[in-house]
Amino acid sequence: MTNPHPYDDLTPDVLLDAIEAAGFEISGRLFALNSYENRVYQVGLEGKPPLIAKFYRPGRWQEAQIREEHSFSKELEAAGIPVVAPLKMPSGDTLGEHRGFLFALFNQRGGQAPDTSVEDTLYRLGSWLGQMHNIGARQPFRHRPALDILPGLTDNSRFLTDNGWIPADLRPAWDTLIPDLINHCEARLRDAGDAINQIRLHGDCHAGNILVRDEQMLFVDLDDCRSGPAIQDLWLLLNGDDHSRGAQFAELLEGYEMFREFDRRERHLIEPLRCYRQISHCTWLARRWDDPAFPRFFPWFGQPRFWSDQILSLREQLAALQAPALSIPGQF
Repeated sequence: MTNPHPYDDLTPDVLLDAIEAAGFEISGRLFALNSYENRVYQVGLEGKPPLIAKFYRPGRWQEAQIREEHSFSKELEAAGIPVVAPLKMPSGDTLGEHRGFLFALFNQRGGQAPDTSVEDTLYRLGSWLGQMHNIGARQPFRHRPALDILPGLTDNSRFLTDNGWIPADLRPAWDTLIPDLINHCEARLRDAGDAINQIRLHGDCHAGNILVRDEQMLFVDLDDCRSGPAIQDLWLLLNGDDHSRGAQFAELLEGYEMFREFDRRERHLIEPLRCYRQISHCTWLARRWDDPAFPRFFPWFGQPRFWSDQILSLREQLAALQAPALSIPGQF
């Protein structure tokens, strides 16, 4: 069984010892940064700018999967894609190990989330994603998982019900809603067709994982990189009503298709992917609830009101799945 408190042994002394053992002269300054799945710190160095240290959650990824993340990041970096890739340590490796913890080090980079209401910003994001996907399509992941919507929906919903997360009075609503969601997701997947190309992706490409500073863009946190359809790295950047999202999508694609053709059938996957993400997020919180950090940062989770709101939101998602796929002005 996975230890529900994997970071109990990651004391300040242990993590500073890890950085020092990796070959860096530390100053002793340490500052925890916001991160839930992993633990991330700013570590001060003597006479040099601080580094960012990421300690991977034990048991989440196998070492081969983490190394594949690093390899993909370095491949993107070498191709000129603006990503924050792990540093090579004095050992020549990008992955360190200390007292059972795997960790990576990164240069500290600053910036703010992009304003995706600006057309030029969307165009530039699209152009970088088109280039990123050209690299991602060169070869497959061998160890990282792939996005698998229907099994994921089934497995995640079963985990929530089997472990008693859905309040008893809401179970009838949940138990009738989930099959409808899965059926309509399946119909949308049929609309997209069986030949959708699977490539290596960023995997979690929302605005919070993109930094902008001095007009320069930077993609961060490839911790969730995986195989999947290209649309997974695009749809999270869209917001607003259907008309607004359609216009934003058109701008993204204009930049994207300067470098890579986009398969328009993937529009049908947006709402299934949104449904998958919504239920996966609930399952992620449930699986991590024994970690003391989660009740502290997500106190509303587990309250009956949360689940009634989720059911309402999923009913709205069912309506979105039943509506026509997102249209692109002037095209569909």
